[in-house]
Amino acid sequence: MFDLSTGLTVLLIFCILLTVVFEFINGFHDTANAVATVIYTNSLKPTIAVVISGICNFTGVLVGGIGVAMGIVNLLPTEVLVDSNISHSVSMILAVLLTSIIWNFGTWFVGLPASSSHTLIGAILGIGIALYIVTGKNSVNWGKAEEIGLALLFSPIFGFAIAIFLMYVFKRFIKNEAIYKEPIPGKTPPTWIRVLLTFCCGLVSFAHGSNDGQKGIGLMMLVLIVFIPKSFVINPDVKLSQVTASVTATKYFINQADTARLAQKADIEWYHKVQSSASTIAIITEGKKVVDDLSNTEKVELRKNIIILSKNFEKLSKEGNLSLSEKDVEIININITTFKSATDFAPNWVKIVISIALGLGTMVGWKRIVETVGSKIGKQSMSYAQGAAAQIVGSSTIALSTGLHLPVSTTHVLSSAIAGTMVAKKGLKNLQKKTIQNILLAWVLTLPVTVVLSGGLFLLFRAIF
Repeated sequence: MFDLSTGLTVLLIFCILLTVVFEFINGFHDTANAVATVIYTNSLKPTIAVVISGICNFTGVLVGGIGVAMGIVNLLPTEVLVDSNISHSVSMILAVLLTSIIWNFGTWFVGLPASSSHTLIGAILGIGIALYIVTGKNSVNWGKAEEIGLALLFSPIFGFAIAIFLMYVFKRFIKNEAIYKEPIPGKTPPTWIRVLLTFCCGLVSFAHGSNDGQKGIGLMMLVLIVFIPKSFVINPDVKLSQVTASVTATKYFINQADTARLAQKADIEWYHKVQSSASTIAIITEGKKVVDDLSNTEKVELRKNIIILSKNFEKLSKEGNLSLSEKDVEIININITTFKSATDFAPNWVKIVISIALGLGTMVGWKRIVETVGSKIGKQSMSYAQGAAAQIVGSSTIALSTGLHLPVSTTHVLSSAIAGTMVAKKGLKNLQKKTIQNILLAWVLTLPVTVVLSGGLFLLFRAIF
């Protein structure tokens, strides 16, 4: 069906299995973030908690969209993914997958709540840096990398601060002292508290699935683009006539911009890139009805130029120097969304496979990190209020990041939120210094270790293949 040799078919199946393993590990690696609070407040039995979490994770993947997944895919330029030498592309994807699995499993084994997001981003950046060393060409979308890096950096700081604020709000407006007491071992909390914490557990799990699940979808799409570019570089179901019509409309409105005004700003280069990409897309799609009418080279060029156009128009619209009306900008964005359907897609079977892997992974292997998150961050057990505050902050932060199409570390957000609730209660002295040091060490080491490991594996595989 895909005209692959036996050897490449075996490697394709192997890489798909590795992607499933990554998402399975992601499930039990990050389960603690959702279930730690309900378990340590005696709100739910561990078995029930992880089953609920697994179901919510599964659902989150299915309905969470693919914005975050495309952010992962677009970290590496299309021409890097679709190398004329297939062995280079295979070496790249193997290095990313193995690095992500090794670091995720290793940190889980020692009970450290490290970030799957940092791991995956570091692995991809390692490939790009190694390619630059070998070829001298820029092989990383550094703009996207910076955007993702800032989200990963500031989200735990945001979670820590908001958790402290939320605890203050609770104290100010909720006078029921029962929710501020430490749970009594073996005794369940009042019903309304159990319902609140269980609901929040489900929210965090759903948000985790909608964000972290997309990382697995992005990885799977990287695998498919590398091995079967003719079928997955461009959405095979898209109608090229719609792409042509949308890009024509986009060109019309872009040409109405006041270029003299743009020339006074640094964004004139972005404007020319938008014009050039729009023209290239129109040329490639003109007179063609279905994706099969395009050659493999045209598919790669079409994908590259759609990404360039959308990225540079987003920069232009943010600067506000287009001298176009809000309605015109809105029309352009609608048209860009239309032709981005050619690049931003994932087959339903990919979403289902990843959601099953994440959901099943959530139901096993959770205990190691639950112990760290639930009882070792603070010197005291979490109160009911602390559990609720941490879950509310975690779910809302993750949901916001998903809406912005940015991958965020569920681990770091929840750990920092729990730490924030501990500080709100008795100050910094309420944190367990050794645990915080270990978490910070894992946070600091993840990027450099995965960059070096991924880059090294890529160069090794490249030499072998």
